[in-house]
Amino acid sequence: MISISVLDTVPVSEGSTPRDAMLASAELAKAAEEAGYARFWIAEHHAMDGIGGAATAVVLAHIGHATATIRIGSGGIMLPNHNPFVIAEQFGTLDALFPGRIDLGLGRAPGADGRIANAMRKNIGQAAEYFPQDVMDLRIYFDGQAEVALKPNPGWGASGIEMWMLGSSLYGAQLAAQLGMPYAFASHFAPDHLDAALTLYRERFQPSERWDKPHVMAGMTVFTAETDREAQILASSQEQMYVALRTGQPGKILPPIPDYRESLPMQAQAMLAHVGQAAAVGSPATVRAAVGHFLDRTQVDELIISGATFDPAARRHGIKLTWDALSA
Repeated sequence: MISISVLDTVPVSEGSTPRDAMLASAELAKAAEEAGYARFWIAEHHAMDGIGGAATAVVLAHIGHATATIRIGSGGIMLPNHNPFVIAEQFGTLDALFPGRIDLGLGRAPGADGRIANAMRKNIGQAAEYFPQDVMDLRIYFDGQAEVALKPNPGWGASGIEMWMLGSSLYGAQLAAQLGMPYAFASHFAPDHLDAALTLYRERFQPSERWDKPHVMAGMTVFTAETDREAQILASSQEQMYVALRTGQPGKILPPIPDYRESLPMQAQAMLAHVGQAAAVGSPATVRAAVGHFLDRTQVDELIISGATFDPAARRHGIKLTWDALSA
C-alpha cells in the first residue's frame, strides 16, 4: 500500500466562522493521524469566504499542536507571494516546534485572482520569474552549509524540513526534475497535464543529495460514504463551490443538494466532469476501484486526497472509510 495523505483547504461552511473551520481542521488532522495517513497538508488561498487557510504557517502551528506524529505541511505555499527568507523563518519555527514532521510544498501560482498583487504590494509576475532562485535560496537556508550574508533563525540548518515542488503544468515537473525534488501534481482540480507532467519529471529527473530517484504524489478528490448515492450527495457541496468559483461568485461551503449535478446546465455539468477526471466518489468498493485504476495509470509513489464537505463530521467519517477501503 502506498502512502496516503490528506489535503485540507480549511473549508468555511455557511453559518460558520473561520474559527469553526480551523477547529474542524484540527479534528480532521487528528482523525487522519489515528487512521494512519502519512501527511496532512494545508493549501494557501486568499480572499475567499469559504477557505480559511490563507495564513498557512499559522494554521499549521494549530494543526501541529493538535497532533503528535503525522507529518504536516503546505500544499502549498505560493512562493511568489512571499519573501523566501520569511518563509524560511516561518517553516523553521514550525520545524523547531514539531521536529521531523514538517513539509514545505511550494507553488508558483498566486492562490487568488490578480487583485492579490495589489493587496500584497507585489509584482507577482516578476516574483514568479524569480521562483527557481527562491526555491534554491530556501534549500540553502535549510541545508545550513553555505556562506550567506544573513541567516534565518529559526530556519538555518532546519534539515528536517522536506521540500516538495507542486504543480499543475509541465513547468513544475521540469523544475522539480532539475532540482532533484519530490513532485506533487494537483490533478484533483487540474487534471489535463497529469500524464505528460509525470513522464517529463521521471525522464528528466536529476538525483540530488536527498533524492536519488523520482518521487511523485498526485491528488484525487475523494468522497466515501456507505453508498454511492450518499457520497454523491456529500460531494455536491464541493460541486456547488466549484460552479460558484468558475462563475465569479465564490462563497462559503453550502449544504449538499441531492441530484445537484443533474440540475445544472450542460456546460456546468461538463466542467464538473472535466475537473472530476481524478476523482473517486461512492461506496468503499466504488472508491477502491476508482483509486486502484488511478494508481495503475499513474504509478505514483504517494496519493493525497481532498474533498470539502458542508458537515466536518462527514469529512472525518469519510477519510476513515477511505482509509479502510484502500488498506483492505
